[in-house]
Amino acid sequence: MSAPIQLRYGRTGLPVRLPAHAQPTVIGKRLLPKLADPRAAVGAALAAPAQARPYRELVRGRRSACILVCDITRPVPNHLFLRPLIEGMLAAGIGSERITVLVATGLHRPNEGTELAEVIGDPWVFAHATVENHFARDDAAHVDLGVTPTRRTPVKLDRRFVEADLRIATGLVEPHFMAGYSGGRKVIAPGIAHEDTIRTFHSARFMEDPLAIQCNLDGNPLHDEQLAIVRMLGEVYAVNTVLDDDRELIHVNFGEVIASHLEAVDFVASSTRVPVGRRFRTVVTSAAGHPLDKTYYQTVKGMVTPLDILAPGGRLIVASACSEGLGSAEFRDAQARLNRLGPDAFLQTLLAKRFADVDEWQTEMQLKPMRAGHVQLFTTGLDAEERALTGVEAIDSVETAIADALTAAGDPDVAVIPEGPYVVPVVA
Repeated sequence: MSAPIQLRYGRTGLPVRLPAHAQPTVIGKRLLPKLADPRAAVGAALAAPAQARPYRELVRGRRSACILVCDITRPVPNHLFLRPLIEGMLAAGIGSERITVLVATGLHRPNEGTELAEVIGDPWVFAHATVENHFARDDAAHVDLGVTPTRRTPVKLDRRFVEADLRIATGLVEPHFMAGYSGGRKVIAPGIAHEDTIRTFHSARFMEDPLAIQCNLDGNPLHDEQLAIVRMLGEVYAVNTVLDDDRELIHVNFGEVIASHLEAVDFVASSTRVPVGRRFRTVVTSAAGHPLDKTYYQTVKGMVTPLDILAPGGRLIVASACSEGLGSAEFRDAQARLNRLGPDAFLQTLLAKRFADVDEWQTEMQLKPMRAGHVQLFTTGLDAEERALTGVEAIDSVETAIADALTAAGDPDVAVIPEGPYVVPVVA
């Protein structure tokens, strides 16, 4: 009997043993070498930025600084770069009371206590900077910069970042199911944007655009708006990181926010976009494990990224721990409306709006796999009521679901994507 395949699931993983007659195609990232000395790589990136002066020169003469970090849903190695960034600021004469590390929560909940300590990753940071969360619904905490030139998106950003003399975004560059790739400009908007900004470019007129998909920046309306927002803001720099399947650093760079992000995208695209050459009636995937699979809200990402290789009407089996349940109250309400109205009527209500309701955009993205095939969910984190609200079929065993799918398809071939949305399989 063959060894089980390990899916990313929670903190521990989920071993899945395939039926004896199954013909698996396991799809993962192209392996890239780990960095022998990640801290030295960070130092080298700061010394040789993309389209910017070396970091030690950039910090000179600055009065204040704000560093953006992603929230708990992204496994960014903040412990590797926050300290050297702050040490450089202190050495340049910026007082610790004028250095802010801002958690770019978007419209997610704040990260506090032990969770905030996990996000930051280095206790030293708390002693040498102010660490705070962004709150998108706090009107007074934002600066109104006007509207974007083309699509007239209102641009309101966190005052702490806008008014800082030195602005640095940090993050993880990986495929993103709407914005093409995460990181860079995305940490600014939606990361520290007001809810009016977020709800505008998460509205159906953006989300239903066929170019608003993973691994695409060309003509992607969300990406275009994010670039417009960054240009309205002015001088911004970024630390961009790329991780492998073991969550270890394989690439880091620093520089002007747009240029450095595109450089990181070029690096990651060759690894995460995987040509497969065919479609499958049965596809098994995950929501990438901890921390991304804490909620069903984030799980939707794992349902969207493999759609290119799912044969029409095929079965998509997704494993996600959902250790914190369904997600926000607003997302729960959107899921309830989806169940009550049905997919077509639900979409029509979205198309009639200028502002999307908070978190309903994730429910809108779920319509894509529901239209493409039959979605099944394995989770140990949702109760019976929450499972019903997902709108997809809840299953008690991934292994049984695979066996049933292969039988129903009359086809032993099965695609398995252990790391879910961090890998984007394509037919071409």
